[in-house]
Amino acid sequence: SMTCGGRWVDGSIVEIFHEDVARFRIILTREIEENSLETYRRGGTPELKAWRMHNGTVWRWNRPCYGILDGRPSLRIEARYLPAGPTVLDEVANAAFFLGLMNALPKEYGDVRKRMQFDEAKTNFFTVARYGLRSQMTWLDGRSHSAPQLILGELLPLARQGLEAAEIERGDIERYLGTLENRVRYETNGARWTLDSLAKMDPAAKSNVRMRTLVAAMIKNQEANIPVHEWPLASIERKSDWIDNFRTVEQFMSRDLFTVRPGDVIDLAASLMEWRHVRHVPVEDDHGHLVGIVSHRDLIAMLATNRAKAADDMVVSDVMKRDLLTISPETPTLDALYLMRERGIGCLPVCKNGKLVGMITAHDFLTVSTRLLEERLTDDQG
Repeated sequence: SMTCGGRWVDGSIVEIFHEDVARFRIILTREIEENSLETYRRGGTPELKAWRMHNGTVWRWNRPCYGILDGRPSLRIEARYLPAGPTVLDEVANAAFFLGLMNALPKEYGDVRKRMQFDEAKTNFFTVARYGLRSQMTWLDGRSHSAPQLILGELLPLARQGLEAAEIERGDIERYLGTLENRVRYETNGARWTLDSLAKMDPAAKSNVRMRTLVAAMIKNQEANIPVHEWPLASIERKSDWIDNFRTVEQFMSRDLFTVRPGDVIDLAASLMEWRHVRHVPVEDDHGHLVGIVSHRDLIAMLATNRAKAADDMVVSDVMKRDLLTISPETPTLDALYLMRERGIGCLPVCKNGKLVGMITAHDFLTVSTRLLEERLTDDQG
């Protein structure tokens, strides 16, 4: 996982070297011929290959990287939190804002270690990562500010000063910082657009349909190079090629499954059916392997044979079906339909590498059929 570290760097990059060695185990290695200390004593520039390799496996949000160009050592800081996209214009706007601030803040704020505790900075970082433009942050004055208030009132003017000091063309400054300013005023970014689009979509639509709709809208807006604050929310078109979303079972199978164990009381399986409005409950062993299925028909059969009197003592393994027909996620939808009709069964477990990954039921096919019937009848009436 990514790390922010645990404190400000007080002296030099050597502090980071020490922390990397102390906190992170070596996971990659190779033969290193150079002795860095001997190279340095001879007046040469050591390549530090061992540390560079180890550093490549440590994921810091601000990652120091050492290199040599034309015999001269250099140190760069990778700012790995700069967001990508969702358009080239938005990306460059982010970079302009960041670089402008990096050019202006040292003079404006001085030594930030003397003005803010590291824990406050770290909390701000994670708060913004979670809530974006809807965040509240503790700033250098010790007061709480909303992200838009802080950006528009303080940081954006400083970024503009930093870019002007770097002699960036005024037209470029206005274009890129103007894009970012509008994004902040509308409180919209790629993540917010994605979440809002999903929230507005039909909740009955399958997950893959919603994802395809999102991607299609992203591509359309990216190709037009429209900044994200101008994007309309993605919506599922009624006349879209929705049938492509049902070619294979993995495209629309149920993935949010509730399972029981063979030793669970039968009442648990019955309760799951009632709570989740399902007719089939998969049974997995302690290793996550599918070993059976309990259906509502099994429970009805139990009642019909008067075994219900002993239900308090019965467990799932007493009722479940063990001879299961399973399919893979890549199974064509028509093949699954023919199997269910031929065998007279109401569900097909979907397994991959011996593990249950989904379920196709008669209800899923009813949903598809309803959509098809609606579209055909609407076309006929039109």
